[in-house]
This record gives sequence, structure tokens and C-alpha cells, in this order.
Amino acid sequence: MTAKENVAGKQKGRSKVKGCAIVLLIIFVIVVVGGGIFGGIWWSRLSKEHREAASLPLDAVDFDKLKDDGVFHGVYEGGMYGWRANECDVTVKNGQVTGVQLAGSKDPGGSFDYRMLYDRVIAAQSLQVDTISSATLTSKAYLQCVENALLQAQQ
Repeated sequence: MTAKENVAGKQKGRSKVKGCAIVLLIIFVIVVVGGGIFGGIWWSRLSKEHREAASLPLDAVDFDKLKDDGVFHGVYEGGMYGWRANECDVTVKNGQVTGVQLAGSKDPGGSFDYRMLYDRVIAAQSLQVDTISSATLTSKAYLQCVENALLQAQQ
């Protein structure tokens, strides 16, 4: 191999490495920009859902005006993206809430203790109860479902 051929081979090798570096740089930029756009969209949706859940009023039911005895089915669609959708059955006897059962949920947060929340509603005879620690928005969604059921009981 002559010196001229050796130099030409090294230059070809360098141009291959340079080409690979450019391709990797382009891939990196696409991943970073694409991830930023996707992350921004995800964060925007999450923020909207949080604002909606945080603003649930939970004041439409007057527990002193529960007239009908029976089991009332409540549904909460879970907000704009349905992340906290749930259904419940509320038992009313003699104008008092005596039981609340979860009938269904699309909420993936398996560690949420909805029974504790429902027990608080029964004990207080009110929806103005302490939410579950670190699950405030999910608690409000489950309470909204109970409120939707109780609206039928005060008619």
C-alpha cells in the first residue's frame, strides 16, 4: 500500500465517522425536541385536569333534605380526560346516608383508600370531609360521584 493510498483510506474513514456523528446528532435533536413537545402537551393536559378536579365545589347536596330512602347510583365522568371516572351506590335510610359502595372506577391509582373516604362521609353526614392525604384530587372525584347520587335523594 502506498502512502497516497494510506492517506486516502484514512480520509474515507474520517468521513464515515463524521457522517455517523451527524446522523447521531440529528437523531438526538429529534428525540429532544419531540420529547419536549410531547412532554409539554402531556403537562398541559395534566394541568387542565388538575385545575378542573381542584375546582369541584361539592356543595349541591343538603344532607338535612335527604327525603327518599333507597339506593342511589352516582356517576362522575372523571373530568375532561376521564382520568378519575368512577361510579358508586349510596344507601339512604330515614334521611341518613348509611352506606356508600364503589360500583366501578377507571382510576388506575390502586392505592387509593376510597372506603376510608366513604366512612368519613357517613360519619359526618356531609361531603365536606378531609380528603385522603396525597390523593386530594382523586378524593374530590369520588366525592363528586357521591354528590351526584345524593342529588336524586333530595328531590
